[in-house]
Amino acid sequence: MAVGNGTGTTITFDTGFMANLLSVTPFDVTREALDTSNMSTTGARTKIPGDLHDWQALSAEIQFDVDDQPPIDQAAEDVTVTFPDGGSVAGSAFMTGMSATVEMEGIMTASVTIMWAGAAIGGGDFGLRWLADS
Repeated sequence: MAVGNGTGTTITFDTGFMANLLSVTPFDVTREALDTSNMSTTGARTKIPGDLHDWQALSAEIQFDVDDQPPIDQAAEDVTVTFPDGGSVAGSAFMTGMSATVEMEGIMTASVTIMWAGAAIGGGDFGLRWLADS
């Protein structure tokens, strides 16, 4: 497994909003574990995997620019996170939260949360192709 440097990663929105990223957690995918235990189960609970996976929110730390309005009030749009190696994660998403931090003698930053509206798709060499049909 190759080790990569995240410098150069970008996030873009169809509305044109593009933030200077400080860090990003582009995806977190979960699925349910269904409990199949019953009154005759012994030893330990038994489980099977659920059929549907769930894309959790993308979170990012950005440099906050008061003149560049984040799309917190916009409908879902195409959002793309592009990595330095050319790989990407893209899909329909919408911003659900933003919290700015302004400090004396400090760079203004903001924490943003962006919810994927469905499955995001990995492109390039990023390795999410296994979820492309999900």
